[in-house]
Amino acid sequence: MALESHPFTRTRFGRAILGIIGVAAFVMLWKYAQSAGWAAAGTIPDPFRLPQALADEWTSERLMPAVLSSLVHYAWGLAIGTFLGFLVGTLAASSSLLDALHAWLARILRPIPPLAWVVFAIAWFKVSHAGAAFVIAIGVFWVNYFATYSAVRNVDARFYELARAFGQNGHLRQAFQVTLPGAATGIFSGIRTGIGQAWMTLIAAELLGVPGMGQEMNSAAGVGAYEVVVVYMLIISFVYTLSDTLFGFIEKRVLTWRPS
Repeated sequence: MALESHPFTRTRFGRAILGIIGVAAFVMLWKYAQSAGWAAAGTIPDPFRLPQALADEWTSERLMPAVLSSLVHYAWGLAIGTFLGFLVGTLAASSSLLDALHAWLARILRPIPPLAWVVFAIAWFKVSHAGAAFVIAIGVFWVNYFATYSAVRNVDARFYELARAFGQNGHLRQAFQVTLPGAATGIFSGIRTGIGQAWMTLIAAELLGVPGMGQEMNSAAGVGAYEVVVVYMLIISFVYTLSDTLFGFIEKRVLTWRPS
């Protein structure tokens, strides 16, 4: 069934107005739930107190150090997980021997959630940025591995035949002239998904005690300062939106040949 097009959704301004209305309705429902006591007293923060909570975190000089600390292990975990996922996924999809050798291993390890590795992160790296980055990298790895593997395997075989017809016979030359361009859309999709996966894993990874937004959220929850918890949740959303928008711009510039 075709999606009905409402007149208000046909312009950017109209969609923006509807978006604002949706957010406002959510905030009012949130406020009503807090006032009506839908949960235990004090556990639903007052949305109208969030600006003051944000100002308090800023003036206390806890906010920026926590954000910057989280960005350190986020960036390392994202970079390592993305690179290894892309590399292993490409090699596995390009070699039937390597694919067969590691297939069962991938099936065994993939269902293990990244947070299950927190115990080993503490044992191997102690409480450090490296431990948090390790946990994040695991989650990002699998996202990029499967996206890259699928994208490379789905490159049309006729492209390789055409490349050979024009004398492009070397494996390395075909990889750069055929495989990577043909799989680029799927690979970039995996990287973009990994950017979000890294943020979802970040906070839980910080529960092992690494300074960052997760630790601040845990500390605030421990004293019932749930407005502060929501402040950090919104900051995570904001930073993720910035990083996703930036990557979307890069993706659009790199894949200029892709149809809109």
